[in-house]
Amino acid sequence: MVGLESPSQGNINWRGEPLAKLNRAQRKAFRRDIQMVFQDSISAVNPRKTVREILREPMRHLLSLKKSEQLARASEMLKAVDLDDSVLDKRPPQLSGGQLQRVCLARALAVEPKLLILDEAVSNLDLVLQAGVIRLLKKLQQQFGTACLFITHDLRLVERFCQRVMVMDNGQIVETQAVGEKLTFSSDAGRVLQNAVLPAFPVRRRTTEKV
Repeated sequence: MVGLESPSQGNINWRGEPLAKLNRAQRKAFRRDIQMVFQDSISAVNPRKTVREILREPMRHLLSLKKSEQLARASEMLKAVDLDDSVLDKRPPQLSGGQLQRVCLARALAVEPKLLILDEAVSNLDLVLQAGVIRLLKKLQQQFGTACLFITHDLRLVERFCQRVMVMDNGQIVETQAVGEKLTFSSDAGRVLQNAVLPAFPVRRRTTEKV
């Protein structure tokens, strides 16, 4: 969908236009419209570049901004993801996992995309950091009005963040529904996924007393 790979069959359309037929100017606009945050934030950035350079990179290619404007926007984006300018001159190995994932979020949002794709974007974080990033995503969604496509195997995250859910099986959408208080699925793939989720509040097993 983001154009990283070409489909073997069929078409991918964005705003009514097939991606395969976009000209150079349209493709540049498309790359700005859709940004992605990957599961592995460490592999998604160049470890030799500073946060300042990482944040400026998409702006240099996709926006018509002067260097001073790029730097100002980089600072603005860091503030939006609850980081400050003290990380600008740091490199990825100097950041925690949660900090680096927020840098990746800031980088994606810097070009004001219409759609943000989050591919298992919090799966590598512990539960505390996951909760923090989910709260941050909700805030950013309201602040920037960006649509989000949240790819995950964790239904607990779906219930906390999403308005609609689609279940896929072997590359096909087999079920779609609104997210309510409790998700229930009719498809086999949905039920398998639901049964695989651990309860949020596990119940202690009853033990039998020995006589």
